[in-house]
Amino acid sequence: MKHTVVAWMEDRPGVLTRVTSLFRRRGFNIESLAVGHSETEGISRMTFVVSGDERMVDQAVKQLEKQVDVTRVEDVTNQPAVVRELALVKVRTDAQTRAEVMQIVDIYRAQIVDVALDSLVIQAIGTEDRVDSLVELLSAFGVVEMVRTGRVAMTRGRAQRGLNGQPTSAAVKANGRKMGI
Repeated sequence: MKHTVVAWMEDRPGVLTRVTSLFRRRGFNIESLAVGHSETEGISRMTFVVSGDERMVDQAVKQLEKQVDVTRVEDVTNQPAVVRELALVKVRTDAQTRAEVMQIVDIYRAQIVDVALDSLVIQAIGTEDRVDSLVELLSAFGVVEMVRTGRVAMTRGRAQRGLNGQPTSAAVKANGRKMGI
């Protein structure tokens, strides 16, 4: 089973290597990895997808939580979450196929972000299945180049949580606006 795990960690050299090495040592294959800045200055958010049974992933999460530079870890696999992936796909086109590719792109609500005489670059954002389906259709025209981010995920509904588990000031302000405060 694929698990989506989110970890918040301090922005320091070597932290990413230590975290990914932990999974390597435990025999996990990291299927996708996305890292970027979080809402908290000095803290990065890492979303990664690993395959394994519940017990193995739970053990890995507990090991991650023990890492000095890791501030929080959450397995969001079974939680209500928004999960998306970004893909850029360069597709071979000519005068005869360009309109057909553009129609497929429109159906998938993707965007054409670059046009050349012999190719189009398409940006697709959605679930992995939706991106996979689009790529499969585009492959009939000839995928010249492709890059995918892998999953990024955020749990639904709950207020944002800071490092100490309390709502962040941004979440408190946003909730105050919603309640008319």
